[in-house]
Amino acid sequence: MLEITKINRSFGDRQVLTDVSFTVVGGRITGFVGRNGAGKTTTMRIILGVLAADSGEVRLDGALLTPADRRRFGYMPEERGLYPKMPVAEQLVYLARLHGLSRSAAQRNTTDLLAKLELSERAGDKVETLSLGNQQRAQIAAALVHDPQALILDEPFSGLDPLAVDVVLSVLRERAAAGVPVLFSSHQLDIVERLCDDLVIIADGTIRAEGSRDDLRDQYAGNTYQATFGGDAGWLRDQPGITVQEFDGPNAVFDAESPEAAQAVLTAAIARGPVLSFTPRRPRLAEIFKEVIQ
Repeated sequence: MLEITKINRSFGDRQVLTDVSFTVVGGRITGFVGRNGAGKTTTMRIILGVLAADSGEVRLDGALLTPADRRRFGYMPEERGLYPKMPVAEQLVYLARLHGLSRSAAQRNTTDLLAKLELSERAGDKVETLSLGNQQRAQIAAALVHDPQALILDEPFSGLDPLAVDVVLSVLRERAAAGVPVLFSSHQLDIVERLCDDLVIIADGTIRAEGSRDDLRDQYAGNTYQATFGGDAGWLRDQPGITVQEFDGPNAVFDAESPEAAQAVLTAAIARGPVLSFTPRRPRLAEIFKEVIQ
């Protein structure tokens, strides 16, 4: 488990991180989201030791991170950093060897990753000849090829089409299932919501929300409900304490001033006929994000 505790960082007179604290649990995938300039990349660079914090700690399994620990991390920067004129497979083997793998292990990992990322046919191609999406897959392979003990990925899905996203998701889930803590940032909130077990939302250098995806959706559910009745839902507009957001025939989404007002709707609906569904509406990540960064 990665533990980030009370990290502070400033550049000159500008404070960019203030008491940033969160955990990345082994075997789970944590999404790290925020607007441009919120502090995501600075935080990740501090975790990796690329930048030093002004104060605070980063621990792995309870122990302060050492340079040796960080060399065993997998990092994918937002800016592509591979050698453009070097063939893909040769480059991956080279990077794995730099991390201490034997040649046979490096070649085995390279072959396995290229197959899983559907790049086997491009193994001998120079990076600069690849499409942007395939360059992104190669960059992800470079972060994984040495069997890292933790993964830090900055915008790993940038430039990927939906099919390529699914391929990368499968590889990341496999690593998480093996117990590796995975932290990645992304502006693509729909992908974050699909992939992540846990979420961290940062704004103006402070953590605004943290927790499991489902817990956060429950926490920010509020008093919005969705229901499907046996007949037309138009009668809801006259129900006291209720504001109808939308309805289409028997389907309705509405806000209740209180749990009692929602219960009154359910009682009235049952009196009118069958109730096919009635449940609090859990917000999507994009809705939670907008609420907490305001």
